[in-house]
Amino acid sequence: MLNRRTQAAVRKLKDETGDYLWAPPAVAGQSASLMGFPVAESEDMPDIAADAFAIAFGDFRRFYLVVDRAGVRVLRDPYSAKPYVLFYTTKRVGGGIQDFDAAKLLKFAAS
Repeated sequence: MLNRRTQAAVRKLKDETGDYLWAPPAVAGQSASLMGFPVAESEDMPDIAADAFAIAFGDFRRFYLVVDRAGVRVLRDPYSAKPYVLFYTTKRVGGGIQDFDAAKLLKFAAS
């Protein structure tokens, strides 16, 4: 996972044989790959810079767990906005890191 500016810098990287590490998607609708692994774009990631954790790499399905409680609660309020009836809905959702070893953040050094 990385943002567009970091993606632009990573696209220029080559291995020791001169091949690019970045590969564009082979078919429309698929994602690009970096060293054979799929790439996800997120503008919430920081730009590539010295001492910045600009790339997150790993298996995010194992890394993060989303907990979604079953059911939606509905509260009927016939008193607040007469002659209308208001409905308030709530749903409990949470999440957290499940396996710290499943993903790593890459930190860049100053060149």
